[in-house]
Amino acid sequence: MENQQENQINIELPEDIAEGEYANLAIITHSNQEFVIDFIRLAPGVPKAKVKSRIILTPQHAKRLMIAMNENIRKFEQLHGEIKEFEQVAYPLNFGSPTTQA
Repeated sequence: MENQQENQINIELPEDIAEGEYANLAIITHSNQEFVIDFIRLAPGVPKAKVKSRIILTPQHAKRLMIAMNENIRKFEQLHGEIKEFEQVAYPLNFGSPTTQA
């Protein structure tokens, strides 16, 4: 039990961050050293979208995030049913390459 307490991390969640940011598009780019995920909010009929948050990860942390997201999606779908994907919409965004949209 003593070892478990030594490995615990105290994580603080400031109030302004706890409110969160809504994003309905993610643009992912990478180099040989890092992955960059830009979370964007698109509004219908508005030609300009804003990056609401940018997260920069090492390749190892990006892979851990992917594994954690896959596990959480699997658990969510077990409880609530399959998440249906909508038709892909082509966004005229160019942040450099290679990119993936999510």
